[in-house]
Amino acid sequence: MPVTSPRDRIRDKALALGFDVVGFAPVSLDTRIQSNLDGYLADGMHGEMDWMVTKADRRRQPSALWPDARSVIALAMNYTPPEGALDSLDRSGIGHLSVYARGRDYHDVVKKQLKVLGRWICETFPGEVKVFVDTAPVMEKPVAQQAGLGWQGKHTNLVSREHGSWLFLGEVFTTLDLAESPTETDHCGSCRSCLDACPTGAFPAPYKIDARRCISYLTIEHKGPIDRDLRPLMGNRIYGCDDCLAACPWNKFAQTAPVSELRGRPEFATPDLAYLARLSDAEFRTFFSRTAIKRIGRDRFVRNVMIALGNVGAENAVMVAKERLEDESPLVRGAAVWALSRLLETAAFEKLRQKERAAELDPDVLKEWESGAAEISAVTPSV
Repeated sequence: MPVTSPRDRIRDKALALGFDVVGFAPVSLDTRIQSNLDGYLADGMHGEMDWMVTKADRRRQPSALWPDARSVIALAMNYTPPEGALDSLDRSGIGHLSVYARGRDYHDVVKKQLKVLGRWICETFPGEVKVFVDTAPVMEKPVAQQAGLGWQGKHTNLVSREHGSWLFLGEVFTTLDLAESPTETDHCGSCRSCLDACPTGAFPAPYKIDARRCISYLTIEHKGPIDRDLRPLMGNRIYGCDDCLAACPWNKFAQTAPVSELRGRPEFATPDLAYLARLSDAEFRTFFSRTAIKRIGRDRFVRNVMIALGNVGAENAVMVAKERLEDESPLVRGAAVWALSRLLETAAFEKLRQKERAAELDPDVLKEWESGAAEISAVTPSV
């Protein structure tokens, strides 16, 4: 019988565990990638993600995470949705959740299988491992490209010729010295579909993203009030954004996610904005249990819901937004004010403003009342 190499055996085991793509990379990154990271941080395009700065030294070189590592096993799990990933966009009373967040939290699903793979490697070969899934300062996409899984497209996400843009990434660092896979080359060509699809113009140039304008960043990472100029552009996107991913022509080769836990729950396909706006903290945690959405917390999420209501409305939108004026969270109250400035006529908004601002103590919420009054009067024709 032919002798199978450790590399081939590891790949076969990973595929059997549900991973769709497997490659092998060195524990180092090209100096150009390090330079790009430094420039990105210097320009402030990471927004409030300060952890990118504080852990930049470990992010520049994978070896800094674990000096004993000799190879990186890069893996990807396909979460391609069925057709209609964007069907819930811009529908009155309906919120849009990013496809990746509609199923089980990918951190749990992918890491569970990585641990199984890691244990098998340690039991089968003389070596040690450490596993990572988006929870450590690993530049996952450059590592994945070096391992041949795909290439970083113009939207900065990994693109695969077999799976398009819908891939979760993970890594197994190992002390085994494994031969490297051929690095994947760029196949974007002159296409700019992803860039043109961005609702907020978050791409100042191909292969560069300004997180401060990205809806995924704004709805997930950004903790305070969202820039007023960007709110109307968010539509009904209440957690993440799929526009640039869905626009990629390479998706035509992708097959629907084979791992059932990564497929979306039916109730997340067209969630009711009024229902979501009324969730208490406990109800929020229960409704979104075992999903990535839970980690941002109820207040930030309901802020997003209020912005969506202001953009797409609903039969009972005014009533729902008025209820949130009594919310304990200033973040939610402020977003509710903005929604009402979009839903009410000038006179009705002004009457409500006079009533509510007297009891409001939070400076950010008071600013929302004043800004809302100024904006609504500016667009109202004079008699």
